[in-house]
Amino acid sequence: MYNIGDVVMYGTFGICRIESIEKRKLTKQEQEYYILKNINTDKNVYYVPTNNEAAVGKLHAVCSKAEADSLIAHMASEKPIWIDNDAKRKEEYTRIIRDANKQEIISLIKTLYLRSKEVAKSGKKLHAADQGFLSTAENMLFEELAYALGIDRSEVVGYIERHIT
Repeated sequence: MYNIGDVVMYGTFGICRIESIEKRKLTKQEQEYYILKNINTDKNVYYVPTNNEAAVGKLHAVCSKAEADSLIAHMASEKPIWIDNDAKRKEEYTRIIRDANKQEIISLIKTLYLRSKEVAKSGKKLHAADQGFLSTAENMLFEELAYALGIDRSEVVGYIERHIT
């Protein structure tokens, strides 16, 4: 259970603050919702039913600065997770994005970044689907790290490069 004022990562939607917990009739019956507002824009408001496990499962507390620094310190040891079969790769990468496990997100970013470098040697680019996974994973991770570290999103890559072991 989350509380009013908690800051959470909401799936691929970004960092949100729980503004209120209210009963609303948005469907046929009234139910309780977390009312989330994206911290970077007042335009995005999300209504998450508190009794919907799948929807609530997309919420997780934002990591602390210490947790962010620990993740960064161990990035070099994360193993690539390339899968040759397109369908299996799409299925696994979709699961990683959905589950939002930060270590797996880091492995996914590392994998696709290295793959991008590899295919660039022969004058090619990543498949559009893989580029989409890379962009989504970077947005999720970098937004959370920026918040946890108290820096601008544009500074995250530089911060990682200075602190990676």
